[in-house]
Amino acid sequence: MTMIKLGQIAHARSGDKGDGSNVGIIAYTDAGFRVIQEAVTAERVKRHFNQICFGDVERFEVPNLRALNFLLHDSLGGGGSESVKTDAQGKTHGQALLLMEIQMPTGVSLADLVP
Repeated sequence: MTMIKLGQIAHARSGDKGDGSNVGIIAYTDAGFRVIQEAVTAERVKRHFNQICFGDVERFEVPNLRALNFLLHDSLGGGGSESVKTDAQGKTHGQALLLMEIQMPTGVSLADLVP
């Protein structure tokens, strides 16, 4: 079983809206998108952010962009104007998600997942 970090096959964008963080993961290739569709569930993202995300995590697919978008509810300590957190805007949450490790599917090589 080979493990890879999401950052090896995708890039991310993140931000905030009130007390929620918005994290988009964009695969570099179609094959990479199929891998993240399977491996990166709302439940896994919730576990990955278990120390900062106290609400639900919603997942949305954007296949034409090879992307998944996650809304992390109750993750910013009240938001930018209320929180004492150093990242109350969620701008680093995308980079944090890229550190998640996922299992490389059998029969797929890393070369299939990057341009």
